[in-house]
Amino acid sequence: MRYFTDSALLLLYSILAFFYVALDQTLVFSLLFAVILVCITYTSQNRYFLTGCYLTFAVCAFAVSDLVLFFPLLLYLILHTGFLLPAVALIPVSIFLFLHSNQFPAVFFAAGMFGFLLAFFLWSYTRKYNELDQNFRKIQDDSEEHALLLSEKNKALLEKQNYEIYAATLRERNRIAREIHDNVGHVLSRSILMTGALKTINKEDSVAPLLGNLEDSLNSAMNSIRSSVHDLHDDAVNLEDAIRGLVKDFSFCPVTLTYDMSRQIPGEVKYSLISITKEGLSNVMRHSNASSVTLLLREHPGLYQFCMEDNGTGNSENFSTINRTETASNGMGLSNIRDRVKTLGGTVQITSGQGFRIFITIPKQSF
Repeated sequence: MRYFTDSALLLLYSILAFFYVALDQTLVFSLLFAVILVCITYTSQNRYFLTGCYLTFAVCAFAVSDLVLFFPLLLYLILHTGFLLPAVALIPVSIFLFLHSNQFPAVFFAAGMFGFLLAFFLWSYTRKYNELDQNFRKIQDDSEEHALLLSEKNKALLEKQNYEIYAATLRERNRIAREIHDNVGHVLSRSILMTGALKTINKEDSVAPLLGNLEDSLNSAMNSIRSSVHDLHDDAVNLEDAIRGLVKDFSFCPVTLTYDMSRQIPGEVKYSLISITKEGLSNVMRHSNASSVTLLLREHPGLYQFCMEDNGTGNSENFSTINRTETASNGMGLSNIRDRVKTLGGTVQITSGQGFRIFITIPKQSF
């Protein structure tokens, strides 16, 4: 944008000479030639072509003296293109043409020299402006990049912090469940046994109802504590850690795990998926010669998805994929998987072809 501003300013400066010379076709031609040269310099990136245009303009000035009036603009264009030596050579050429031309008054010489200074000043100022603008844009881009990196790191730190809090909460729930089970549960169990012993050796009819009520209260308290302990333990199970632990301990072949589930998963779904994963990996180890297993656990808005697939065909040359499917389907393992998924209201698809595949969906509406 500053290029056109500077060029327009130099054109206006040169046009001021029109008030002191006779306006004819040659002068109009010179103006149009200068405007065309400005447009060519802006659009073309070919330095050889631009050099030819500038040389043509300067050579034509020997025949058309009116072109000398636009030499300040020519100097600016040459400097803008990066031709410093031709720009310096243009000055003595213009001096020669001014001095040997009888068409222009003597004041035009001083005006031409001032025009050269103006062209050099505009070029220098624009170059510094462009350098500052480029540096500013680079700093701005670097700042935005650093801001994005910091945002991503902060997000990762927050996620890690949330996970640590979640893991610490689960550990604390496990600890509380163990404390209740080991301490309060044992005390209540001992109290129930002692109450039962008292009922057995008691001979007084007036005390028997009291002992019965005490035993019922202790049993009710024991059931309540047992239920609370189970609920705490179910909530304290970290499904992702459990699945990753099973995958880590599975040494038969590499397992590629994709886990994409939230932390708010019902306890029965957690235990079912853990058991299904155990059974599936056991099936791979016992009934295939697979070299890789892919395991996918993903949560969708309306369902939970489980998919385990291997590339095996059987554990011997005579054990075909069909035989493997029949053997696995008739076994207790896959029957247990079907029963678990059916209890949760889900569906199971077991297929074989290029490997063995267990695909399970469990709807969320069941919970």
